[in-house]
Amino acid sequence: MLVVFDLDGTLIDSVRDLADSTNDVVVGYGAEALPCDAVAAMVGEGARKLVERALAARELDVPIDQALDRFRQAYDVRLTAHTRPYTGVAEAVAGLADRARLAVLTNKPEAPALRLLEAFGLLARLTWVIGGDGPFPRKPDPSGLEHLMREAAVAPDSTLLVGDSAIDVETARRAGVLLCLARYGFGSRRGGFDVAAGDLVVDDPRDLARVVNRFLDDRSRP
Repeated sequence: MLVVFDLDGTLIDSVRDLADSTNDVVVGYGAEALPCDAVAAMVGEGARKLVERALAARELDVPIDQALDRFRQAYDVRLTAHTRPYTGVAEAVAGLADRARLAVLTNKPEAPALRLLEAFGLLARLTWVIGGDGPFPRKPDPSGLEHLMREAAVAPDSTLLVGDSAIDVETARRAGVLLCLARYGFGSRRGGFDVAAGDLVVDDPRDLARVVNRFLDDRSRP
């Protein structure tokens, strides 16, 4: 079996550091800082899209590449200032690694993703990590997820994608895999998705292990 996790809003609560870094950019251009919840609703499709949305929200007409560089510099410094795994996630990942192959598929660039996973002791439990700047298009394109299934030699019905946003929902649907929606994550604040029959749902990260183990138990039965 294969369990593939999103990163931000699923394994880690990174919204404060993302918001602070985004506000470094908009305030640096003379605009008022954005509320943390507003920035949370902009996250999920990569840093460029986040910065574009923040600039648009404050009606800032500045070069996007310059603003993106400012964001990356600010976020590199803040990466683990407030970011932490959600309660229960480290224990869940440790236990699940004994039962399935685990991977992370994120739209965050690979370098900061690896730094975060290493910092919180999660990386050693993972077989694969695919970032948004790797050889595959970003989610919701299913190419990265399909690659992971080929590497693990598993079928879609033996694969679970755990994520918190509409982007993860669409990725799972397009790849034909099962979905576990992490409604505790900040990606769920954006909405834009429907829970379908057969989907798993987690409203508290402390229940993540129990819900994913239910999927593994179902797939282990003869």
